[in-house]
Amino acid sequence: MAFPTQVRLVEVSPRDGLQNEPSPIDTATKLALIDRLGAAGITYIEAASFVSPKWVPQMADHRDVMAGLSRRPGVTYAALTPNLKGLEAALECGVEEVAVFGAASEAFSKKNINCSVAESLARFAPVLERAKAANIRVRGYVSCVLGCPYEGEIAPGKVADVAKALYDMGCYEVSLGDTIGVGTPLAAKRMIDAVRRDIPMEKLAAHFHDTYGQALANLYAVLEEGISVVDSSVAGLGGCPYAKGASGNVASEDVVYLLNGLDIETDIDLDKLADTGTWITQTIGRPNRSKVGVALAAK
Repeated sequence: MAFPTQVRLVEVSPRDGLQNEPSPIDTATKLALIDRLGAAGITYIEAASFVSPKWVPQMADHRDVMAGLSRRPGVTYAALTPNLKGLEAALECGVEEVAVFGAASEAFSKKNINCSVAESLARFAPVLERAKAANIRVRGYVSCVLGCPYEGEIAPGKVADVAKALYDMGCYEVSLGDTIGVGTPLAAKRMIDAVRRDIPMEKLAAHFHDTYGQALANLYAVLEEGISVVDSSVAGLGGCPYAKGASGNVASEDVVYLLNGLDIETDIDLDKLADTGTWITQTIGRPNRSKVGVALAAK
């Protein structure tokens, strides 16, 4: 297979990257992060999560974030809306695109959203219907596609089933998440091969965590298969609250450096992106997990 000529990065740091931070992060910092990411050339930013503040206190200011955005032309500002209540609130805030998330693991689904995989999918049906009526596109996430903290290995067929259910329901794109970062390149290829039987490759995205240091290798493997959308988080921010020891998402700077080296177009300014990673980690007092970001900052 040939590499794609262009890759679209989905930047998840304002939502997935910050949602588990123990200390409150003020709205102004979140808005500055989102604006800096847009200035670096990122065209798709997951800006907020419309979930109950009881479950995710860090996202309690979702309305203020969406209202305070300095919207750049050509940039999509999306939000996670796991239920109808969240979607209605997001629509009131002028959201352009939303996302729902399911899991390929029954045990993870029960721990994470307190219901079975089938129940979670059933819950999304009214969300998809309402979004369609409002002319809002919906992106679907599948978590634990290469392993689960409770069940261990996940069969590729199981991932394919959940992905197909989301796609059939109306998700225009399905993001496949290695939530705990245990995947390896061969496992990633096998998983993609199973999913692509039902869903066109251009409707799939890769969302890999770097817990075992395999995220870039796994991305290389699925880029070879034809994946052209990659989820990442500046400075490698984020993790999974339900998976012990799961470190952050793959760092956006590292992904862009890899893509640049493969002559794959992103239209992203790597220096500006790396500066953003340095700034946000210093601002919130976290380590910068981007190897490229740290190397560029040391120059």
